[in-house]
Amino acid sequence: MHVGPLSQPDYKPSFSGHETFPMRYGWLKKAYDAVTQNGNCKSVFTDPDAIARFGVGRNMVSSIRYWANTSGILMEDSQAIEPTRIGKMIFDEDSGLDPYLENPASLWIIQWNLSGNHENTTWYWSFNHYPDSFFERENLVKAILRMATELDWMKISENTLKRDVDCFIRTYAPQKSSKRKDAEESIESPLIELNLLKQIGSRDGFRFNRGEKPTLTTGVFGYAVLDFWERFPDNITLSSERLTFHPGSPGRVFLLDEESLMNRIQDMVSMSNGSIEWSETAGLQQLIRTHEIPSEMKFELLQESYQ
Repeated sequence: MHVGPLSQPDYKPSFSGHETFPMRYGWLKKAYDAVTQNGNCKSVFTDPDAIARFGVGRNMVSSIRYWANTSGILMEDSQAIEPTRIGKMIFDEDSGLDPYLENPASLWIIQWNLSGNHENTTWYWSFNHYPDSFFERENLVKAILRMATELDWMKISENTLKRDVDCFIRTYAPQKSSKRKDAEESIESPLIELNLLKQIGSRDGFRFNRGEKPTLTTGVFGYAVLDFWERFPDNITLSSERLTFHPGSPGRVFLLDEESLMNRIQDMVSMSNGSIEWSETAGLQQLIRTHEIPSEMKFELLQESYQ
């Protein structure tokens, strides 16, 4: 049984936009600079100079635009495109904390924005709903097609979905060496550094690497917890079970097991200045919001990761 935003009657699945190219080093910085240096103008991705501006082909320009939006670095509507607060924090020309993605905290927050967002169907479903640790490429394709049928989504092209799943895998799993000498093709996705997906056995066998994540900082974890909590505005408590297993939770998106998640809770609580407490009563483990959490707190926690 499917729960969460994917099962809502007005949900619109998405399996394209990346033009089959996984995210690459430098792309988010290029997108951020192009937008901010051209007055937040959407045409930077579509005007005749776009190919020269980004130094790649037309399809890759579209892919750069896609990844900048889905990673939470830019936000775009029918009228304009502009940097998000996270985008400014990381990539701003004068005050950017990590413009070249040298700090793992930046990669983890990109992972949170990318795979915790239900609009990115394959990424969200794979991290938050796929029931097993091991899978083969074809398993993932068939499982999503089956879900699409169960939820009565519009007709999905199997070939389109195969390309989307392939891009998903290449975002996280290093590619085995090939005879191709195309330098651009050899550049792997920065999210491979997170070690979330591991190739096993055959060429099409993979494992989700659930457990402790040494490079995941308390600041990013705290940001994700508070961001997740905002989806339940009437709840003054947040159970460890929901934090670990609920679709879109830090436990799911970061592939943390319950022990790994619990190890981070106390550090996060100590950074909350009394706004959050940890409770273990009657066998129930949960965070408690003691008073209104300032909207700035999650960004303050995130900033701690760059000190």
